[in-house]
Amino acid sequence: MKLFTENLNVVNLGLASFGDNITRAGGTATTLDWRPPAGGDVDLGLDLARLMAHPDVEKANAIAFDRYLSAQPRLVDVQLAREAIPAMGQQRLILHAGPPIDWADMCGPMQGAIIGAILYEDWADTPEQAEKLAAAGQVDFAPCHHHGAVGPMAGVISPSMPLWVVENTAGTNRAFSNFNEGLGKVLRFGANSPEVLDRLRWMGHELFESVRAGVRALGGLDLKPLMAQALHMGDEVHNRNSAATGLLFKQLVPALLAADLPADALRRSVEFIAGNDHFFLNLSMAASKTMLDATGMVPHSSMVTAMSRNGVNFGIRLASTGDRWFQAPANPVDGLFFPGYTVADAAADLGDSAITETAGLGGFAMAASPAIVQFVGGTPADATENSRRMRSITLGINPVFTLPALNFGGTAAGIDARAVIDTGILPIINSGIAHKEAGVGQIGAGITTAPLECFTQAVAALAADLQVAP
Repeated sequence: MKLFTENLNVVNLGLASFGDNITRAGGTATTLDWRPPAGGDVDLGLDLARLMAHPDVEKANAIAFDRYLSAQPRLVDVQLAREAIPAMGQQRLILHAGPPIDWADMCGPMQGAIIGAILYEDWADTPEQAEKLAAAGQVDFAPCHHHGAVGPMAGVISPSMPLWVVENTAGTNRAFSNFNEGLGKVLRFGANSPEVLDRLRWMGHELFESVRAGVRALGGLDLKPLMAQALHMGDEVHNRNSAATGLLFKQLVPALLAADLPADALRRSVEFIAGNDHFFLNLSMAASKTMLDATGMVPHSSMVTAMSRNGVNFGIRLASTGDRWFQAPANPVDGLFFPGYTVADAAADLGDSAITETAGLGGFAMAASPAIVQFVGGTPADATENSRRMRSITLGINPVFTLPALNFGGTAAGIDARAVIDTGILPIINSGIAHKEAGVGQIGAGITTAPLECFTQAVAALAADLQVAP
């Protein structure tokens, strides 16, 4: 009885209404947002219990995470896709963002971007002809990730497009990404009008030749230190790349001047780069993929090495499962919409750019970029809290990518699929929002999360592999 005569301070698990009763009785209740691990799924919970602290998993994760940390992404060249990716020189192949998907199932922006790529390659003369080619199976499609590449939004790469070539100088792997087109009517949002194609053709010739000459005159560029510096200057190197683009510009322009390019070509190229704050985005994606692909195949690892979306499904891959995808319907993006648009106009989450979050950047590094909330919503405090929360689901931190707002602590990195299931905390992603119809373009930006089901599938598969392992 003494308990009920004292001031009660209760920790409440479960329904908030339980705590309300304590409060009405004069006590204090602190309600915790606790949920059973694995969403209450008994079989998955048992799988998770077997995997937590499993010596084989812990050893594999230590190997994978060390390889990620040790990777040194360096911009080494600029090549046409058919030169960089062998399969693109042998067939009519177009790469796209996200896990595998058939033409008939693709979202509007991806179909529009593919039609644009077919026209860009001169495989068809009109959008109608291009659509018929794609629908008839006369063009092959594959995820960018299956060929060591990444692309933002629709992620479309065709053989004649220029690619950044990023190499892990601490290993042997390479990654590729296309050039960023800037904002407005662009291919990555499904636009394929003559002005879009004219810009792409200029990028595939004059800009390509200029930037390639500059990169080769520069002798390459280490990207990890540049990205680390950009974090200290207000970027998170996903949706905000103002500082990173400026740092690249500072390195690249003297090399362009030294490359003895035609004056008009040099001027147009420099003006294009200077006018595109997102120019570094595609490089940050290629650098992130280089670091994550450095893990290689590590049996029994629960470390996530890719998160990607095709506008229909969201997919993840683990270091232990190679090209195998674990998929679930992509979530909508909760954010700020441009005037005249609402969530009803939006495509589902889209693009390979979540590779930055997978590497501990983007949404995981929002504490470095308080200004990003003006673009994606929320407050600077929310941005910092997002970076803190991600530490609950990762294998460690990246000591190179430090966040001033967290006393220069490293970004959370090495997403652990087990921890996602155990805590119920989902990886956060900040993203642009595409209109669901091809060619309308970007209609906003905001925050989303990876679907829990991707991680439940991955953990179940990892548990099954361990049970059958010798």
